[in-house]
Amino acid sequence: MSRNRFWLGILLGSLTLASSLQASPQQNNTTPPSANVKGTWSGTFLSQYQNVEPFTVTVVIEPDAKGKLMGSAQINSDCLRSTTLHVTVDGSNISLAGSDEAGATVTFYGTIDRTGTMLDLRYVVNGSHSGRCESDDGTGNMGRR
Repeated sequence: MSRNRFWLGILLGSLTLASSLQASPQQNNTTPPSANVKGTWSGTFLSQYQNVEPFTVTVVIEPDAKGKLMGSAQINSDCLRSTTLHVTVDGSNISLAGSDEAGATVTFYGTIDRTGTMLDLRYVVNGSHSGRCESDDGTGNMGRR
């Protein structure tokens, strides 16, 4: 019986927290006014591993013929080649994901700042079967140009 009470307490606490977050007037201040990410973004990313060189990314985000956001990415990295990224925006959250010709995949995920001019991101790379940078992850940001 005490186990059920424990889980009930967790559930009620979660619901109370979610309710108070929704009612918070400051929450609207953390969401970008339009979450319009179309345009050119660039930045530098640092691996958590000391032996992996920092790399730069420039992404031009535009809607495709079906209206879905796509990013044409120029990537200056030993681990990745330039590629097309699928862009998803949900409030102030953003993700950009794709794979290069050699099969290496990359996902950038994080948040859009309140002004809509900076992306604070983490990244994960899963290298191709070529063995090039088998896996890597780190952080960085991209600013609107």
